[in-house]
Amino acid sequence: MTDLPKNLAANPILARWIAVRADGTIDVRAGKVELGQGILTALAQIASDELGVDLAVIRMLPAATTGPDEGVTAGSLSIMDSGAALRVAAANVRARFAEAAGGDDFSYAELATLVDLEVRADPDVPLRSDFTLVGRSVDRLDLPDKVFGRPRYIQDMRLPGQLFGRVVRPPSRGARLIEVSGEVRAELAGGVTLVRDGSFVGVVGVDEAAVGRAAELVRRNARWAEHDSLPDEDELDKFLRSGPHETITVVDDSAAAPTGRTAGAADGIASRAPAGDRVLRATYSRPFLAHASMAPSCGVAVWHPDGRVDVWSHSQGVHPLGRAIAGALGLESSAVRVEHVESAGCYGHNAADDAAYDAVLLARAVPGRPVQVLWSRQDELSWAPFGSAMTADVVATLSAEGAISSWSYDVFSQGHMARPGYAGVPGLLSATFLEDAAEYPAAVDPPAANGYGSMRNALPGYDLPRRRVVGHRLLRSPIRSSSMRALGAFLNVFAIESAMDELAEVAGRDPLEFRLSHLGDPRGRRVLAAAAEEAGWGRPPAEGIGLGLGYAKYKGTGAYCAVVAEVEAETDVRVRRLTVAVDVGRVVNPDGVRNQIEGGAVQSASWTLTERVRFDRRRVTSDTWETYPILRFSQVPRVDVTLVGGDAAEKSVGAGEAAQGPTAAAIGNALAAAVGVRVRDLPLTREAVVAAIENAS
Repeated sequence: MTDLPKNLAANPILARWIAVRADGTIDVRAGKVELGQGILTALAQIASDELGVDLAVIRMLPAATTGPDEGVTAGSLSIMDSGAALRVAAANVRARFAEAAGGDDFSYAELATLVDLEVRADPDVPLRSDFTLVGRSVDRLDLPDKVFGRPRYIQDMRLPGQLFGRVVRPPSRGARLIEVSGEVRAELAGGVTLVRDGSFVGVVGVDEAAVGRAAELVRRNARWAEHDSLPDEDELDKFLRSGPHETITVVDDSAAAPTGRTAGAADGIASRAPAGDRVLRATYSRPFLAHASMAPSCGVAVWHPDGRVDVWSHSQGVHPLGRAIAGALGLESSAVRVEHVESAGCYGHNAADDAAYDAVLLARAVPGRPVQVLWSRQDELSWAPFGSAMTADVVATLSAEGAISSWSYDVFSQGHMARPGYAGVPGLLSATFLEDAAEYPAAVDPPAANGYGSMRNALPGYDLPRRRVVGHRLLRSPIRSSSMRALGAFLNVFAIESAMDELAEVAGRDPLEFRLSHLGDPRGRRVLAAAAEEAGWGRPPAEGIGLGLGYAKYKGTGAYCAVVAEVEAETDVRVRRLTVAVDVGRVVNPDGVRNQIEGGAVQSASWTLTERVRFDRRRVTSDTWETYPILRFSQVPRVDVTLVGGDAAEKSVGAGEAAQGPTAAAIGNALAAAVGVRVRDLPLTREAVVAAIENAS
């Protein structure tokens, strides 16, 4: 007997996935959400092929707690997990209709009322072997509304009787509200209600502009008790190493090393290396990073008089959010219904869940009325969870023949997971400011089976001897950190691939040839060769121009990606071109894969060149586009994406996070080739390059 795909095994009733209407329309409700990555289009292609119907009859419904629970849309797993589940579910539906018709020639519309889909999926149902849509670049289902400006986003929602709410955030981390003066209450415009619970304070009313003015009035006049609670931004390395830590050993086969000075840490491996081996010691780092979503987070909620709660959110996990809201408020999980509505995608845990909970808290004060809460740009950039700062140490040795003879890697980081429900707590921001305030533990990391967090891609994808790879997760999070696209892989791949270039230089070998000599995986070799060929690797660059390589297999189990960056570094650092080769196995929608890889590469370039969260000892200070700059349109490089492989025998894997680390590494290596010095700390700003040149002189 065949096993059901894991997401279908967890949600085995067919009616949770698919409903056939009398007019022949087929509703499909997966548990993954549309973030702008085109996932609903790809899933529609899979369902259409397996059902044997035209794409036009498929109606993709938004994820909701009334549909299958597929957890969180994250980790580049949607095609791999949801696609596999939906394919088998659709095959089951087709088989039941064929059985009712007595053959394969049937009409879904004519049999819609006769076929019961409230049944469990059969894992042994035959799957179709011919594909009409899978493998083709069909038009995105979500783009027409977006191109023509039709209401589609959660910010566009207008429900009958809807009110508008704003939350007044504390002026700093750890602040507690002393009072909102009676004079301020008296000045609030008619129809605006002040809502306070401990240090949670907000306003709600009919007119959105009046509510915004009221929130500003409260903000100016509220009195808070404040204290220092954040680390020193100029000593992030020291902060991350300060502990206490959870130690995570990914691999340690260094015991086979030659005998010598006994040590368990990085220098121990180097000290036991054969005489004559050369040693590289280097430290690489990244700062805290913001999601910097184009649209500030938004949530809508109705608190019904009977205690039921309806929520609309652009959360990446509607089921976990529903359970977290219920847990925070002492409700049964069944009392909270959550439905996904699109907003600007963030590819990680931004403030979507927090905005939804804010809406619930304000809606509780006005039962029966929908309340929409929209965050400000300043709150979005300063109060949403960040991607953790990280620092990593590499100690590696080279044999006399120029091959890597040992590898030791230590990475220090806060955790990368504080989504709703993490560590058994709701994990919702405003709960920490209520009268009965929640206290949340430090951010955690996903387990090894889910690709790690701090240690994601910390194990090099090369054939290396005597490896020691260890993580150190900080057991406190004074700056709230959670999932950001690729989690720890961004810094880990940057560090590993930078070190590979530095080792190649010590060995006097070409960086591409050096990598290939340590890489036996044929698919990895293929993407490296494809990217290098397309980019013209080996051609003499012009003065001030450098080419650099970056490579990784995402999570060690996902897509293979190689990037060649062309960087100009004269008066500033400018990425001229990114050439990317990627192998995602079976391709569902080629255009969708290219878009994901291109978008990931551009975002990674922005992180690598410009982005850094700034803060003092009390508050985040980078709360505008001026203080938290992102890559401008004029700075966006040309991006060329080549799809490699695509063998139908290979399983599909995700593309959304494959390019982050390789792109950063390629840019860093190209910059070093262009200017002759290496910058190991991100972002790679002009000031950082000047400092590196001065230190090298």
